Amino acid sequence: MEFPIHKTKIAGVERKFNLSDPVERKEYFAAKAGPEIEKLKKYLGTQTFIGYLLGKKNTGKGTYSKMFAEVVGEGHIGHVAVGDIVRDVHKSFEQKSGEHEKLLTFIKNNYRGFHSVEETVDLILGRSQSGLVSSELIVALVKYEISRRQKKAIFIDGFPRAHDQIGYSLYLKELIGYRDDPDFFVFISVPNSIIDERIKYRVVCPICRVPRNLKLLATKDVGWDEAKKEFYLMCDNPSCGSARMLPKEGDELGIEPIRKRLEIDQQIFDKLLQLTGVPKVYLRNAIPVALAKDSVDDYELTPAYSYELDKATGKVVTKEAPWVVKDDEGVDSYSLLPPAVVVSFLKQAVKVLGL
Repeated sequence: MEFPIHKTKIAGVERKFNLSDPVERKEYFAAKAGPEIEKLKKYLGTQTFIGYLLGKKNTGKGTYSKMFAEVVGEGHIGHVAVGDIVRDVHKSFEQKSGEHEKLLTFIKNNYRGFHSVEETVDLILGRSQSGLVSSELIVALVKYEISRRQKKAIFIDGFPRAHDQIGYSLYLKELIGYRDDPDFFVFISVPNSIIDERIKYRVVCPICRVPRNLKLLATKDVGWDEAKKEFYLMCDNPSCGSARMLPKEGDELGIEPIRKRLEIDQQIFDKLLQLTGVPKVYLRNAIPVALAKDSVDDYELTPAYSYELDKATGKVVTKEAPWVVKDDEGVDSYSLLPPAVVVSFLKQAVKVLGL
């Protein structure tokens, strides 16, 4: 299915916003989706919803949901990442914190499946021969995580993630006690070429662990390694002393180590696209170059950074240009910055909620 293109270019809005600046980003959202934001804020004052974030690994599900919350009020929106839940629960059991006792009690009262309580603990800790956390246990863990929060609208990230979880997703809001809440699927389409370069060029500060991307998210200062003949980013955090940011081992392989995971994600994605009876939001990260001029503003496009060494001064010069990639059909496309995608998210959310 080819996702629709939702135009963010609005007649009369001529200002070029700096989308990396929180103040200007707020003004940008007000200019591009002010009426929709007010409707959502009013709705969330008394009501909630459940949105299922669906997309391949590294498609920006967490980024989009957190920016959505930034716009409408973080106190009204919760983000539940299934992978984080499993990791946090694993850690609480290993450390035998007080939290793991509460979880055990919750599982005894709420888990329905084919494992005993003891077996579920083995699954969580990875001691089980199967090595897989069952879908029934995933449902119980999601329910536990939401039970710990004040009731608010929830974006669920990472469920369903297996074929047998698709059926659960249709009735998850009833299973977790949100019987009267509307729910909808949020489909996020990102070409593999974008995911590949996000991985290949990402780097992290060895001190503060903040991530950046040599090609897509440059820091203020860039260095040159004469011995290796390569450029490198220097952390912007003053407390890190311009530490050299380093790639993670294996990232140079891009999507290859996770290609099978991406294929499964795509199969589930395609299957859910065929479902009827559940409202759908369609978010696309890439837009064909030929259609961009009439659909989006230039500053909404993801820039790509390249570098040159000024031999006269020994300093690195950073150059910026729109990032052109091939989409999954081989069409030259631009990648949109997160705020532009979230404008479409806000406007479609208003429609699926009937506001």
